[in-house]
Amino acid sequence: MIFDIKRYSINDGPGIRVTVFFKGCPLNCAWCHNPESISTNVQKMYNRDKCMGCGGCVQFCPEQVCERTPEGIVTRRDRCSGCGRCADICPTRATEMSGRAATVEEIVEAVEKERIFFDQSGGGVTFSGGEPLLQPEFLISLLREFGSRSIHRAVDTTGFARTETLLEVAKHTDHFLYDIKLMDSTKHKKWTGVDNKKILNNLKALAETGASINIRVPLVKGVNDDIPNISRTASFVAALPGEKKKVNVLPYHNIMIAKHRKLGSSFSAQEMAEPTAEELENIINIFTEQGLAVQTGG
Repeated sequence: MIFDIKRYSINDGPGIRVTVFFKGCPLNCAWCHNPESISTNVQKMYNRDKCMGCGGCVQFCPEQVCERTPEGIVTRRDRCSGCGRCADICPTRATEMSGRAATVEEIVEAVEKERIFFDQSGGGVTFSGGEPLLQPEFLISLLREFGSRSIHRAVDTTGFARTETLLEVAKHTDHFLYDIKLMDSTKHKKWTGVDNKKILNNLKALAETGASINIRVPLVKGVNDDIPNISRTASFVAALPGEKKKVNVLPYHNIMIAKHRKLGSSFSAQEMAEPTAEELENIINIFTEQGLAVQTGG
């Protein structure tokens, strides 16, 4: 199950890349900018601003769960089967379905079309999500196929998986983008739904293999931008086996608000914000003092 294939991506590994987004994630991060990636199910997304009110979705819905109201089309989601008929007939694409089954052959075909950009930029294909390690057999099949085609392979992961799965994937992966969100396990569980013991232990195990790893740290004001957490994060990363890891700090943004609205899910960003420029500079200095190369974004 995937929910998107993004071409000409420049922030998901080296060079120009194609990013394949897997659907389903064991974490439920409060700031997740792809909330449609969390569930493994096909989900309906509705954009009222694009809706012309033609009523085709109401007329042709086989379950009759779509209703036209003054607020736009309302779907009784508890009865919706996710068949996608409403999206198929929507003339403005106000309704879309997030999530679909894909084959190795289909993804290979899509990626191969962009090979010229890989060759010129040192790019390749990145598997992101969601969490690609939730579908290990499919992921490994893709990694093997692209390896046989000499296309650079990156995996963007939360690290929340069986260690055996991660290390098997590592055998077929050229580069990892690995998230560290919070060092305190209790806070990690509060904000993501899981504790971080497995994530941190897996990162150590992965580093011990000599894998190429970039560390990604989302920065959310009021969640994980405090100096104690950043200092612990920097110390942990600096102590990892192998060469010093490059760190990408990713300031919070609220793009997820519109996506939650499309999904019909509730969301509150009141406790979260982007760190100020001064706070960001202080955070970067903490990482550089540990001898780590740091980049904002990417």
